[in-house]
Amino acid sequence: MTGFSLNDLERIVAERARSGDADSWTAKLYARGMNKAAQKLGEEAVETVIAAVKGDTSELVSESADLLYHWMVVLTIAGVPLSDVLEELERRTAQSGIAEKASRSKG
Repeated sequence: MTGFSLNDLERIVAERARSGDADSWTAKLYARGMNKAAQKLGEEAVETVIAAVKGDTSELVSESADLLYHWMVVLTIAGVPLSDVLEELERRTAQSGIAEKASRSKG
């Protein structure tokens, strides 16, 4: 079992994003900005769905890793800490999914 966490990924992405290292994909993607990072996130989401529908477990694992990585880059560019997302998930789990979804459609 691995001790690697999303918190580790958040830290690594933030360090690499701001490094300016010409050999770092993360630094290059960060420099290209939100539009490119969000585009890559969308592409990885689609590839993850395709792998899931195909039932290809190995590909699903690989694409899920790509998806989480690009999601973290988008959060980093947006200045949104992972802890904010986790707090929102924690808040939502305090109620039923049906009640939570209904609360989002109000307003």
